[in-house]
Amino acid sequence: MADVTYPEVGRTRHGPLPGGYHHLRHRYPLPAGSFDTAAEAVLSWRLHRAAGVRMRTDAARATEGARVTVGLGVGPARISGACQVIWSEDSPRLAGFGYGTLPGHPERGEEAFVVGRDDADAVWFEVRAFSRPVRWFTRAAGPAARGVQHAYAWWLGRTLRRLCADG
Repeated sequence: MADVTYPEVGRTRHGPLPGGYHHLRHRYPLPAGSFDTAAEAVLSWRLHRAAGVRMRTDAARATEGARVTVGLGVGPARISGACQVIWSEDSPRLAGFGYGTLPGHPERGEEAFVVGRDDADAVWFEVRAFSRPVRWFTRAAGPAARGVQHAYAWWLGRTLRRLCADG
């Protein structure tokens, strides 16, 4: 993971989230019994693609070391950033991954997408991240950039609920 642009590698998995960054943590309930569908959607990039995110990767699944270029927006307003999967988990109660920013990304930090199932069989989806702006346009956007990150997390949760309902 020598190429990532920050030293706190893996902190979206084993927390706490490091100081000096903006933190994001959103948790969404999912339909009962949807763990397997949700986990597969997250690990296969289906969630992101269904949410309208351009995901360019040569890996069929989010596994440690996989590289992906994420693109948000449309046409000339599309912002892209390269990331590397730092950690991945696919167990009976927890599934998901965290990826970290690579050189050239407009932010510096890590973001995780996790599906969990508790002892009562309740299913949830969580997005957690730490980041700070690097490029001039993300620095200039200030609080608006953080607003976009929160809206993106909300949109992913809503999209995953829809994917789970559709089966």
